[in-house]
Amino acid sequence: MTPNAASAPSGPSRRSFLASTAVATAAVAGGMPLLAACGASDSGSGGGSSSGKDAKKLLPSYVANNVVTPDIPSKNGSSIGFTSKLDLATLKTSVPKKLGKGGKVTVMAPFWGSPPKQDNPYYNAMNDMIGVDVEWQNQDGNTYDQKLGAVLASSDVPDVVVIPNWNMGGKIPTAIISKFADLGPYLSGDKVKDYPNLAAIPTDAWRRCIFGGKLRGLPMPSSYVTNIVPLYRKDIFDKEGYEVPRSADEFLSLAKEITNAKAKRWACMDMKWTAWQMFSVLSGSEKPLGWNLVDGKLINRIETDEYLEALEWTRKLFAAGVVHPDAKLGKNAPDPGPKFAAGEFLIYAQDISQWWSRTAEQATQNPDFKIWGMDVYGHDGGDPQVWAEQPAGIFAFVNKKASASVIHDVLAVANTTAAPYGTKEYMATNYGVEGTHYTVKNGVPTKTTRGNNEVINAYVMVASPAATIAHPDFPDVAKAQVEWQQRMGSFTRKSSFFGQMITEPSRYTNLMDNFETLEDDITRGRKKISDMQQAVSDWKSKGGDKLRDWYQKLLDDNGSAS
Repeated sequence: MTPNAASAPSGPSRRSFLASTAVATAAVAGGMPLLAACGASDSGSGGGSSSGKDAKKLLPSYVANNVVTPDIPSKNGSSIGFTSKLDLATLKTSVPKKLGKGGKVTVMAPFWGSPPKQDNPYYNAMNDMIGVDVEWQNQDGNTYDQKLGAVLASSDVPDVVVIPNWNMGGKIPTAIISKFADLGPYLSGDKVKDYPNLAAIPTDAWRRCIFGGKLRGLPMPSSYVTNIVPLYRKDIFDKEGYEVPRSADEFLSLAKEITNAKAKRWACMDMKWTAWQMFSVLSGSEKPLGWNLVDGKLINRIETDEYLEALEWTRKLFAAGVVHPDAKLGKNAPDPGPKFAAGEFLIYAQDISQWWSRTAEQATQNPDFKIWGMDVYGHDGGDPQVWAEQPAGIFAFVNKKASASVIHDVLAVANTTAAPYGTKEYMATNYGVEGTHYTVKNGVPTKTTRGNNEVINAYVMVASPAATIAHPDFPDVAKAQVEWQQRMGSFTRKSSFFGQMITEPSRYTNLMDNFETLEDDITRGRKKISDMQQAVSDWKSKGGDKLRDWYQKLLDDNGSAS
């Protein structure tokens, strides 16, 4: 299947995150914060971890789903992959009977674009298949945190509320614990077997659904292998005889060879995210922001030599003039897609979903175009050490006031939307109604205009299957994506806090607010490495060292994941 991929100017974004997860066809981790409270506290200032010592008792039993066999099994934390053409006549059934009892369920979720009307063929077909009348209360995804805060502060909370982890700041963690139901009585242990598709969701994803010592969330799983790939123009590399670099020095040398500013060709965009990978800098895209136990002491990523070395290497790229001028604009840079297609630059670091989306958009207008992914390498040419991302990033919660019948109906919805690729339920969830929302030609499903307008940002957010990559239109890309994840997964290490939802005490919330801006100022030559060293010193004295003590107590109470 092919997701409605969206592009982003630099680094992982919320839209690219959804492009790779919400459609479940290139599910990869991304996003930002955190949550729960059943571990350490901080003298009343809040905070804690989802992985207390009793967490295992709360988790649903894992039962593999054998309805469909993937062409490429998961390995080293990768997504599963499908490369075969699609035959609608042979689709499997994973939900043999309606589990819904005909009740009504209201769902509030973020939406990017113009939401369809409630009475449309997609919603109607899904509701009929599930046996539940789902009524959507779609909200603008760009301002969702504001709406979310207002709704959770009121007494009028919908039956289901979808919350991405990047919207879990401020008072949201406390609200989740006070406003949403404990699903443990319905899903913990073998109880989940009543919902086979939910039972097939990986345990790591469920672990991030523990909030306040209770199983409260329904997850959208993702691969824990890094989702940021150094993508490059393989067609031009092959034509010019360029070799894929295998070290930081080789990359810089090749970048200088490629760049010809007079001819409007540069080697790359901002490669900071690749630098993090090459120099083995702890992941900093989600809380806990780069904490790990090293030689018996908790260290933050900003305190490491690797962090400074990665910044210095990225600065060298800018200083050498090999980075496209657009990258100097940072977050305000335009979509790099058109200039990448035009060959103005040949390498950029982006979400793995763009491997497919760039391929698809250029397939007819530029048949020679070939985008591919470089393996991540160690800065010295040796094997890399890449840090795992979190295994789930968007969650659905059920109102604590919901009746047992409503909860059962919500789980009926989730069991359908978590159906695996190759099933009738998956096609209905992700593609809608055949002939109305999509057509199939030569085994490749293609959404119609109506499909693109109606079958987006909806039912997949209630729950999704294990991370899956499937592109029957470009099976070589799907195979390459999964194999890339498998190779990188073999070098992937889980940090001490992997899989935990962390809520930091509120007084530490803004400690690292200015670091990303300082990073970009340094790499672009506006500030010096010494400025970062001073910022780290200030961070330690303003609360970083006390926050370290707080994280240490979490480790003491809950143990390490690594």
